[in-house]
Amino acid sequence: MNSKRVQLAQWSTLVADTGDMEAIRTLTPEDATTNPSLLLAVAQAGRHASLLDDAAHLARQLGRDDSMALRCDAFATLTGQVILETIPGLVSTEVDARLSFDTMATVERARGLIALYRELGVDTDRILIKIAATWEGIRAAAVLEQEGIRCNLTLVFCLAQALAAAQHCATLISPFVGRIYDWHVKRGLEVSGPENDPGVQSVRQIFHTLKSQGLDTIVMGASFRNVSQVEALAGCDRLTISPALLEALDADQGALARQLDAGDVPLGEAAPPLEEAAFRWAINDDPMASELLSDGIRRFARDQEALERLLA
Repeated sequence: MNSKRVQLAQWSTLVADTGDMEAIRTLTPEDATTNPSLLLAVAQAGRHASLLDDAAHLARQLGRDDSMALRCDAFATLTGQVILETIPGLVSTEVDARLSFDTMATVERARGLIALYRELGVDTDRILIKIAATWEGIRAAAVLEQEGIRCNLTLVFCLAQALAAAQHCATLISPFVGRIYDWHVKRGLEVSGPENDPGVQSVRQIFHTLKSQGLDTIVMGASFRNVSQVEALAGCDRLTISPALLEALDADQGALARQLDAGDVPLGEAAPPLEEAAFRWAINDDPMASELLSDGIRRFARDQEALERLLA
């Protein structure tokens, strides 16, 4: 029998949740995702130190050596370029999380990332711009999608975020599993398996809701803590998985059953567009989503600042 990874790949596109180029070469995923935390890990790894120098050199070439934002974005795109030389599919590159509540600043930074990729000769059809799924981030993605810049709305912790992103035509959303699981376990929930795992159930609800409304946005489950969470979402459009869990799936020769299939979801009546006030209330009324969205943005912002210190 094929490994569980091979079986899973029949139904879901597998995405490496890492910036480690050696791990990506070994694991041969279809796509890869990066974020400020993963890029910081790349920058701190001695074997990738040359990318820091290359980023500073690229900034100088563009006549803006004094711009720390440009140096960081140059590092992100150079890392993305190396990853794309290894994988056949897409890479996600994230906008500075400190812009998560500024629509136009996010749009401008995203355009700058795409311009850098073009400067490097990269096919920008292979790039997803990653943006936190705040209201402002979702509105920025709507502008960018109209310009042909495809977006990955990340830090999705509730249905309202997923629905708003899909209604604004985001190419892809990344609903998180592990952080939702962590939040509930920390508060005393005993998770016995996928059927009472709130992270797994959140992604299943998002998948079924978007498919039932005929929305084309790709659902990519993210932030897994264990293999059983991954297996419980077999059939989700995409799954972004850490190297350790991909290796575990590779090593397991057991049978795997498909859990999600868009073809089995009956079409229903489309929900009315989610307006800003309703979106903000939904986040405010959900302590888990509110806390985790804020915490995720803060964590990415701190890692962005750490990356800036390295580049300085």
